[in-house]
Amino acid sequence: MDLEVRHLRVVCAIAEAGSLTRAAASLRMTQPGLSTQLRRIETMLGGALFDRRQAGAVPTPFGELVLSRAHAILPGIDDLLADTARAALAARRTSTPERVRIGSVGAPLLGHLILAVKELLPHSEVTSRCQYSPTTLLDDLAAGRLEATVLGDHPDQELPPLEGVVLNPIVTEPVFALLPTAHPLAAQEEVSLAQLMNEDWAVPRPDSDRTREYWSSVCAQAGRRPFTPYEAEGRQLIEIVRAGLAVSLCQATFIEAPGVAVRPLAGNPLWYRHVLAWHRDGALAAHGAEIHRRVAAGYLDTCAASPAYARWRERHPQSAGSAETRT
Repeated sequence: MDLEVRHLRVVCAIAEAGSLTRAAASLRMTQPGLSTQLRRIETMLGGALFDRRQAGAVPTPFGELVLSRAHAILPGIDDLLADTARAALAARRTSTPERVRIGSVGAPLLGHLILAVKELLPHSEVTSRCQYSPTTLLDDLAAGRLEATVLGDHPDQELPPLEGVVLNPIVTEPVFALLPTAHPLAAQEEVSLAQLMNEDWAVPRPDSDRTREYWSSVCAQAGRRPFTPYEAEGRQLIEIVRAGLAVSLCQATFIEAPGVAVRPLAGNPLWYRHVLAWHRDGALAAHGAEIHRRVAAGYLDTCAASPAYARWRERHPQSAGSAETRT
């Protein structure tokens, strides 16, 4: 693993805040996620950067060396990024872009966004890349390294506004349970969080985004926290569930694959919001409203292709309205 600029920013944030808890808040991360990332950075550099004390985090002599170099390097990088972002935005304002860069978290909207951009800008090359962290994509969008991105957040964890970024919610949908098809709960039309509390869980890494924190907080309100022996995302998480080792949660639009079953949660205790974002001064700004309309329409097509979610929407017609409001 190579040291990156973002790692230096993390180290500086911890030193400036004086504690991992305050630094995690400023970085929009969880404290466990930041602790994990700091351990990885220290492993890469080959030594401890901070002494963790009850009063906070104090740089070690090795940490002071790293901080002195980071403080010397980062301002120049920030100036370079700001200059290139301004130059790129100025170029995109005056001409049809040769390339449109799109980002996405794990969500069902990426394909619809790419199709919309290709149809509206047929002479532009469209590229995409995916990240589990919406904050990374949001920062790239604000810096001009992306033209648009699909993001997501949860209640009380809304994405922060950033200068120059337009955030457009598409839909807020319920979170569903992901089960092995052979599991007894898969025979039910819906399952409760209380029933899932008796199972082992597979969950995202704490440093990916705040999904795991959100799941845990809602479960705690119900009186228990799940036992989470497995950390995984994407295909790996699905394989753990398919093997019958754990249960998990998923987006309502998740399409059932062989070996796994998707079931609504009784009472709809958890929600996920899909958000489409672009740069206010970027190449897609003039097409924003039309892109939003097309992506929202595509989302409704995706709902129809997800049997569990389609049945849920039939049973909740008042909640399953347009794709611009909570479904």
